[in-house]
Amino acid sequence: MTFANKIAAGAGAVGLSLFAALPAWAQEAAPAVAEAAAPTPDKGDTAWMMTATVLVMAMIVPGLALFYGGLVRTKNMASVLTQILAVAALAMIMWVMFGYSLAFGGDANQFISAGKSFLAGVTADSTVATFTDGVVIPEFVFIAFQMTFSAITVALVLGGLVERMKFSAMMVFAIIWLTIVYYPIAHMVWYLGGTDEATGLIFGWGALDFAGGTVVHINAGIAALVGCLIIGKRSGYQKDIMAPHSLTMTLVGTGLLWVGWFGFNAGSALEANGSAGLALINTFTATAAGVLFWMLTERALGHKGSLLGACSGAIAGLVAVTPAAGNSGPFGAILLGAAAGIVCCWFVMKMKPKLGFDDSLDVFGIHGLGGIIGSVGTAVTMLAALGGPAGDDYVLGSQLWIQVKSVLVAILWSGIGSAIAFYVAKLVTGGRVSAEVEREGLDLGEHGERAYNY
Repeated sequence: MTFANKIAAGAGAVGLSLFAALPAWAQEAAPAVAEAAAPTPDKGDTAWMMTATVLVMAMIVPGLALFYGGLVRTKNMASVLTQILAVAALAMIMWVMFGYSLAFGGDANQFISAGKSFLAGVTADSTVATFTDGVVIPEFVFIAFQMTFSAITVALVLGGLVERMKFSAMMVFAIIWLTIVYYPIAHMVWYLGGTDEATGLIFGWGALDFAGGTVVHINAGIAALVGCLIIGKRSGYQKDIMAPHSLTMTLVGTGLLWVGWFGFNAGSALEANGSAGLALINTFTATAAGVLFWMLTERALGHKGSLLGACSGAIAGLVAVTPAAGNSGPFGAILLGAAAGIVCCWFVMKMKPKLGFDDSLDVFGIHGLGGIIGSVGTAVTMLAALGGPAGDDYVLGSQLWIQVKSVLVAILWSGIGSAIAFYVAKLVTGGRVSAEVEREGLDLGEHGERAYNY
């Protein structure tokens, strides 16, 4: 049931209750009132979704902040922490003002929603439908849950631009990108309207994206790739040593991301049920496979298995299973994690140096490629032969084509929209810091402080 249908159902219930006040009609109308009464949110579902929302928030601050922060040089640590905290906060404010309205606010067309700006009309009694008929959760909880998705997605993009992009440019980019890229893609993938014309384009195709393979990971990965090409390479890239300053912090960030991802994936079931449980175990198995197969690939490429590789593999596995979290059995999740670990490692270690672009923290190499692998691979992991939930009428070929189409739309929309956002940010702010600030470090040059004072 869509939001519009729920509003209509609520209005119908009010009208019937007034009609039932007339004595002649009271006995006939009473059953209709009871039948039309809006369902009440289950406290267990509500409690789980509030918990899942907080878990996703933990993925951003401190999870992603520490993961990215540990990977940069000491002189840029505070700048990364500040950028992630600031853009996440900005995304939350924008979501309440107009982001939710554009993504899920109400029926408009296949690319955008309309209504509920500044959350007008939403109350503590407002509900949204889940994937089970007659089951609802409070709308404020759904709004908060989706708000954390928008915040972490724009924060992910920053990993491709660290150590040389101005703070002001980051903020201008975030405002434009969220508006013209994230909100439309979220609508296209996840919005069920009252009519086919109002239902999101990709949702209408029947694409499978349980928790954001296209909306979050492909979206962020393509944006980071476009951004690093427009902003340019760091000074000394592929000449100077740019090793992570604290793999310890990166490991802590990895652990927080993995734990928070249970809210990200299992929370996308919108209920505390078996589908959430399936997403839970898949988030374990795919990640474990990503860790091991990235390290095995390192060995196959002639390197030692590394902690950095293990952390990167964990993220690759998490990314790949995101669209398949509720659309795969545990073994299918292992296959996705393994495939992402192998392909992403090979790309990051072999292809990226040859191509020469400076995606600083491998946002495209892990999130972009991992998201593509997971989004396309979800069509395969749906198969009952692999433990997936597909029924007897499932057609692999047609679903595979739907997944490929969805990925292509996400790539094109994000690529074009991101280019617009980065060029505008560059025009308004200059884009990147001066050579002197880059040499000194963005901590002092951009924020007047150091992460470490010793």
